[in-house]
Parts: sequence; C-alpha cells; structure tokens
Amino acid sequence: MSLRKIIRIATPFALALTLVGCGDDGAGSQVVVPAPLPSSTSTATPTATATAVAYDSTKCFLQPIQGQNGANLKSFIIPDTLKLDLTRPTKFPNGRHPEDQVVDILLATLLLDMSVTGQGPYTLADVPLNPQRNDKFFLLTFPFLATPNGTPQVATGTGTNFNFRTDPDSAYVSVDRMGNPAIATALVSSSMKLSYNDDTPTGDVAGDKYLTEYEHELDKLFGLIGDDLEKLQLKICATKS
Repeated sequence: MSLRKIIRIATPFALALTLVGCGDDGAGSQVVVPAPLPSSTSTATPTATATAVAYDSTKCFLQPIQGQNGANLKSFIIPDTLKLDLTRPTKFPNGRHPEDQVVDILLATLLLDMSVTGQGPYTLADVPLNPQRNDKFFLLTFPFLATPNGTPQVATGTGTNFNFRTDPDSAYVSVDRMGNPAIATALVSSSMKLSYNDDTPTGDVAGDKYLTEYEHELDKLFGLIGDDLEKLQLKICATKS
C-alpha cells in the first residue's frame, strides 16, 4: 500500500478519534468563542416621555394679599375696576401710584403663594429689571404726573370755561375694559374678549360671571411657565396633579 493511500485513510480515523475523545456532549473540551466585533451602527437612546402636569389655580384667587387687611385677589378683580379703600395702604392693588409697577404686582398676586415667607405682591416688581425710576420726577401736587418731555405749549393760568360733557352713560360705547392691568389681556380668551368688553362691572359681579374663565386661562398660563417659576425657587399658588 502506498504511503499516500495510508495517509488518506488514516486522516479520517484520526479526526474521528479526536471527536470521540471530546465526548458527545463536548465534555473535556474548551470552546473559545471570539468576542463580537463592535457594531458600526449605534443604538438609539429611547426618548423620555414628558409627564403632563395639570394645574388648578382656584386657590390663587382666594388667598389673602399681604398688607390688604385680609382682602383676596378675587375681591380686587371682581368687578374689574380699580378700587380704593382708605382704610388700607394706598398702593396698588388698592388705588394706584403713578410709579407703581402694576403689571408685575398683579402677576405676583396671580402666580405666587402669598403665604410663603419672602414672597408678596412686590416680589416680581423688586426684580432689578425695570428702570429704577421715571425719567422725570412725579409732581407732589395735582395732576401728579411728570411734566411732559420736550417744549410743549403749557397753559399759564388755571384755565376757565371748561366744557364738561353731561351726556348720560347710555350715550357712550365701551370699547375696551382695563380696570386692572393684565386681566382682560391675560385672563380672558380671544373668543370672549368682545363680550367681556361689552359687559359692565355689574355684569362681572352677577354670579362671579367671569371667574371660571379667569381660572381656566390662569391654569393654561401655569402650564406654560409654572415649572419655570419653580426653577427660580418661587412657590406658586396653584396646585398640581
């Protein structure tokens, strides 16, 4: 038998003996599994789902405003008129000084918890973003407003022959109501602005006619900026669910 033929027959037997030596179940063998090669395709990171937060601003309208003898926000904005009670400090929202930062003050009473130490009607007004004062000093006597800029013609006397209108109320048409700043602007939706402007303070009081509208619009405002206020370490008056 030639050497080539012997090798050709022996090789399969040698391979068979090797497999038998390993056992049918692979006992006694060591199988080395190569590590997988890194994938060239990156695995996308799942996007976190934002949790919706619902706000309830009912408490905001009922909380007492500091320095106003227990009066709450609702009593100031219903009806939507500027009010003056001489038994309280005469500063907005009770009356109004020319230099009062009325929008900042009203927004603070709408958005912030007035029971928290360090928060009050002037929290936002005290933020150093507004001008420190008017460009001209206000007068200490009537009409209290600062003198006009430029060189306008100014009367030299006290004036005479004033023609004050005596038309009845029915002769006038209400175009826009702005008893308190930001109420008609921020708390009345576009679909209700015409009916709101056509209404009267008497209509406001009847069954707190617009209170539900105020609350609904303030809830939406909290949905937009509530978390931002809390990030500024401010305590909001609305409750969350």
